[in-house]
Amino acid sequence: MTFARGLSAFPITPMNTNGRVDTPALQRLVAPLTAAKVDSIGLLGSTGSYPFLSRDERRRATDAAIAEVNGRVPVLVGIGALRTDETINLARDAKAAGAAAGLLAPVSYTPLTEDEVFEHFRTVAETSKLPIVIYDNFATTHFKFTPDLTGRIARIPGVVAVKGTSPEASLAADHLKQMRAAVPSGFSVGYAGDWNSMETLLAGGDAWYCVAAGLFPKSCLAITRAAQAGNADEARRLNNAMQPLWDLFKQFSSLRVMYAAAEQMGITDAQPPRPVLPLPHAAQDKVAEVLKELKLS
Repeated sequence: MTFARGLSAFPITPMNTNGRVDTPALQRLVAPLTAAKVDSIGLLGSTGSYPFLSRDERRRATDAAIAEVNGRVPVLVGIGALRTDETINLARDAKAAGAAAGLLAPVSYTPLTEDEVFEHFRTVAETSKLPIVIYDNFATTHFKFTPDLTGRIARIPGVVAVKGTSPEASLAADHLKQMRAAVPSGFSVGYAGDWNSMETLLAGGDAWYCVAAGLFPKSCLAITRAAQAGNADEARRLNNAMQPLWDLFKQFSSLRVMYAAAEQMGITDAQPPRPVLPLPHAAQDKVAEVLKELKLS
């Protein structure tokens, strides 16, 4: 399962105001990730705005990205939806398109119980036969995975990895230890949350599910490879050099910053899906300054 190791790059999904995906722009985003040889691509993640897209548009995006990648890099595809039957359909679509796995978040309007989330994962995995990555993102779903629930879901046949949210750097080792104790031996434990993820890699985490890598794969790969090699000083040096970008993510949200950066880099002029608004001009100027300062690649 190479897709559950190393660096997973999460690009935005450019679309028009009616939610129609700009597939040529998406392919322009995916092509450099493939060329940089990231370990996987996380398509239609939270940065990829999956809840804003219809089933047809998700399939169009998946087909376009996988065609561009052409088997060179595993592609993980977000399959979260409000209803279990809809999620199963999305999982089947992703499998038919050639996705390596589905990223499954417990999307809800009515708050879900642990038993409901467990049954949701069990049904989707069993019915779709697509490998499933537990997508734990409290900031967007407002559902809190406990280590116990993660461990229960991790033992469902077909569930292969967990994408958690990185704790504060000082808590990385303890958090990873708790997760390792909860899940089966060999189960992939990876993290998102770009500014803290480097420490989870140094602590022994399996994967970095990375927003910044959606535009700057080489810079993020350098951090990943240093951490994987156990070169803590170099990993921290490279990560600290990215601090101005991490500060922008914290201040404005990584989603808005990535849209602004993609436009300034000339990749796409797509705006975030409404009701999310693009950054105001002053904030866009800050993004431009950071890109010029850091010279990311």
